Amino acid sequence: MSHGAAPPPARIVLVGFMAAGKSEVARILAGRLGWERVDFDEAIRQRTGRSPGAIIREDGEAAFRALERELTATLADRERVVLDPGGGWATQPDLARLLGPGTVRVWLRVSPETAVRRANEDGTDRPLMGPSDGRVERMARLLREREPLYRAAELAVDTDDMSPGRVAETILRRLGLETGGE
Repeated sequence: MSHGAAPPPARIVLVGFMAAGKSEVARILAGRLGWERVDFDEAIRQRTGRSPGAIIREDGEAAFRALERELTATLADRERVVLDPGGGWATQPDLARLLGPGTVRVWLRVSPETAVRRANEDGTDRPLMGPSDGRVERMARLLREREPLYRAAELAVDTDDMSPGRVAETILRRLGLETGGE
């Protein structure tokens, strides 16, 4: 490493709206870097025995956000990890501070139209999307509310027209972590 170069990040947190590609990009990044990956939805499902959608529907969004907070606190000391939280994780700005120095947030930007198309295709239970009528407009409104929080990320990558592999390559290149891989 040359003198004055920034040290590599200890943690990469992918933030962004639902269906931005966070889970697949996190899987690829962790694989290329040889790092651990923590899928927040899966970790919460393992802890509670319930899906995020069920928790939000039955207990409310605040209950799910509290579980995200607890999980984030348990990850603060981990290094060489790619974190894959849900789209609303960024609505709690202090969570990034909780993770501490060495954390790099990467905003995977997606348009509301692409998010809705991908979400409809992947079949994931997403109660915040609501009924199909007016879904794009609802998602556009929610995205506008969250966008200032996503903008706090240290890096942003547009995902609308890129495969998850290309998004991961872009992130690795921009962070100076090229692996020379696949």
